[in-house]
Amino acid sequence: MTFERVMGLHVVDDDEYQRYREGMEPILNSVGGAFGFDFKVSEVLRSKTDDHINRVFTIEFPSQSVMDAFFTRPDYLEVQTRHLTNSVKSKTVISMHEKSA
Repeated sequence: MTFERVMGLHVVDDDEYQRYREGMEPILNSVGGAFGFDFKVSEVLRSKTDDHINRVFTIEFPSQSVMDAFFTRPDYLEVQTRHLTNSVKSKTVISMHEKSA
């Protein structure tokens, strides 16, 4: 079993967001996490939020507790502050669930 989170973002600076991904992915991989799917979307037909979404992706972790710990790591938070804060206008958690391998 793995734990998967499906996210929708409103990316406003693609270059800075790419730097965020390049900085955080080695940290993600070091805890056994990985990206699954990753899409740039141009049209959202139905949504449960008023936030604009132009990027949708899945991110997987060995467990929910590993995910929770990952997002509080000082090395992750440094990358987040440096690159994610100004490159993403909004973040939407679409779903979180345990997934069979």
